[in-house]
Amino acid sequence: MMIVRSLDELRFEKNSVLTIGMFDGVHRAHQSIFSRIVEKAKKISGRSVVVTFDPHPREVVSKAANGIDLLSTLDEKLQIIEKYGVDLVFIIPFTFEFSQLSFSEFYSTYIINGVGVSEVVEGFNHQFGRDREGGMHQVVELGMKHNFSVETMAMVKEGEIAISSSSVRDALMAGNIVSANSLLGFEYEFSGIVVRGFGRGKQIGYPTANIKLDNPKKLVPQTGIYAVKISVEGKWYGGMMSIGHNPTFGDAQERTIEVNIFDFDKDIYDETVTVQVLDRTRSEKKFDSVDALIKEIDNDKIIITKIVKHYKHISS
Repeated sequence: MMIVRSLDELRFEKNSVLTIGMFDGVHRAHQSIFSRIVEKAKKISGRSVVVTFDPHPREVVSKAANGIDLLSTLDEKLQIIEKYGVDLVFIIPFTFEFSQLSFSEFYSTYIINGVGVSEVVEGFNHQFGRDREGGMHQVVELGMKHNFSVETMAMVKEGEIAISSSSVRDALMAGNIVSANSLLGFEYEFSGIVVRGFGRGKQIGYPTANIKLDNPKKLVPQTGIYAVKISVEGKWYGGMMSIGHNPTFGDAQERTIEVNIFDFDKDIYDETVTVQVLDRTRSEKKFDSVDALIKEIDNDKIIITKIVKHYKHISS
């Protein structure tokens, strides 16, 4: 898969079947679009193209100080897109100046005269351009004018839930991990560096890897206790994760992410690890004593061990 980041790097190819979007989360609805453009490009011996943006537009144009919590980093997004056999990803740097382009100006410069286009495939709710002025009706009109076809993909649903970045985000923020993973089509994950914490986990018999996210904009699920898989030095292990403020000890000002890795006893400070979240088992609690906390963690491990046994690629 080729990756380009500017018009100068881009080779014009009229026989391109493309889709345009942020694709945050690269969930099942996005995946259906990627499959479709690859399928259509092969039929015409053309090129399948994903046009996306970095950073997320809301980080540039949003008035909110914190912008948006990302479901997927750019690297995570590219890894999934590549799995679908896409030929080219065009990553457009999203700046304030770029955000001022009208829908027609964007299409003329970047798509019609930039990438080249035979067909555009988008989701049913696609909106683009300054003030989200360009919807599918406008894309169809451009296609008629510039001789490219347009396909609108139908809504993809999980039961009664429309699969979207918002529905995935809502599920994660509510701690509904099984639902979020079903919408995504894979386990939600994040990566980070193992840093030093207070060392209390080791003192109570449950040493933890304290994780500082690689990308602080990455969405962290609701506080609580989770069953996870964790990749350390290229090998997967089961584990139990705590996201929260350690209320029993009462001195963690910022929310921490800590993973007790099953059947593991190595110093991994400064190592990068990847965590895949399987399920949430309970809320964070404040206990009256350390002994009560240990008893609850003992029970957590029994429950979580049963959960991780249902998943493959975990070391024994």
